[in-house]
Amino acid sequence: MGCPMRLTFAVLALSALAACSSEGSYQEYMHMREGGAAGAAPASAIGGPSVSSSTLGAPAATYGDTAPAQERAAVFTGISDEQSFAAVRSRETIESDKARIEANARSYQQVAAVPLPQRTNTGPNIVAYALQTTNNVGEQRYSRVNPFRGNMNASACARYASPDLAQQAFLEAGGPENDRRSLDPDGDGFACDWDPTPFRNAMR
Repeated sequence: MGCPMRLTFAVLALSALAACSSEGSYQEYMHMREGGAAGAAPASAIGGPSVSSSTLGAPAATYGDTAPAQERAAVFTGISDEQSFAAVRSRETIESDKARIEANARSYQQVAAVPLPQRTNTGPNIVAYALQTTNNVGEQRYSRVNPFRGNMNASACARYASPDLAQQAFLEAGGPENDRRSLDPDGDGFACDWDPTPFRNAMR
């Protein structure tokens, strides 16, 4: 009886020892397996920077946006802020403003008046003629005896680039009394489409 009991206790002891040994080996095996599944050691173990959730959520930097905010704010926009009281007050004082006014006064130069240049052309002056006349455009003042002058007027006026040049030529050819070039068929003293009104209004 004693022998079988001792044998039973021996078998139980060996079974318990085998169970403890297999359990420890299994835990070590699982630990090594989990470490291998990671593929590499953690970043902190290598010495590299750690990546946090806040870093991953941060917006990416815009291309070319490398200048500090202070430098971007200091870029001159080309618009003067002299009308801003706060901006001027931040950089100017009463003394500096007074010094600037005095510097501007010293650099100011007054040009002496000189006589007006004399006209080299001694011929008829259409401005003086406009101021001497009082009749309106189309109001006849001079007789025209040629009944065909009206038909010749369009081609005659087409020779001149402007009504002023036509009036100048009309006066040089003996106008307003004579109309040798058929520039004033209605006899008002004004060639083609020339109008003395702007010159008269300028003197009022």
